[in-house]
Amino acid sequence: MKGACKWVQQYGPLIGRLLLSNLFIVAGFKKITGFAGTAGYMAAKMPSLDPNLIKIMLVLTIAIELGGGLMILVGWQARWVATIIFLWMIPVTYLFHAYWGLPPDQMQMQFIQFQKNLAIMGALLLIVAQGSGPYSLGRDNCK
Repeated sequence: MKGACKWVQQYGPLIGRLLLSNLFIVAGFKKITGFAGTAGYMAAKMPSLDPNLIKIMLVLTIAIELGGGLMILVGWQARWVATIIFLWMIPVTYLFHAYWGLPPDQMQMQFIQFQKNLAIMGALLLIVAQGSGPYSLGRDNCK
C-alpha cells in the first residue's frame, strides 16, 4: 500500500491537472470556434448589457479558460490561475446555471451543471491549497 500512496503523490497532481485543465481548454476552443453563438447565448442571459461589452466579456472568458487551462496543465503559476478561475466561476455559475425558478424540464440539467461547477471549484481550491505538485513548470508548492 505504501508504494501506491507514493505513486499517487508523485503522479496524482499531474493527472489531476490534465483532467481538470482539459475541461477549460476544450471550452475555450469551443468558444473561439463558436464565438457568435456564444456571444448570443451570453446576451440572452444578460439582455441589459451592451453587445460590445458582451464581446469583451467573451474574450476575457476565452483568455481565462484557454490561457488558464494551459497554465494549470503545465503547472505554471497554477495557484494564481486556479484562484482567478475559482473567482471567475462564482458569477458564471450563478448567472448561467441558476436552476432555481426554472421550468421543471430545464431545472434538472441546470442543477447538474451547477453542482458540476461546485465540484470543479473544489478541485481548483485543492490546487490553490496544495500547489501544482511534481512534474510542473512552477513547482509553486508551499514549504
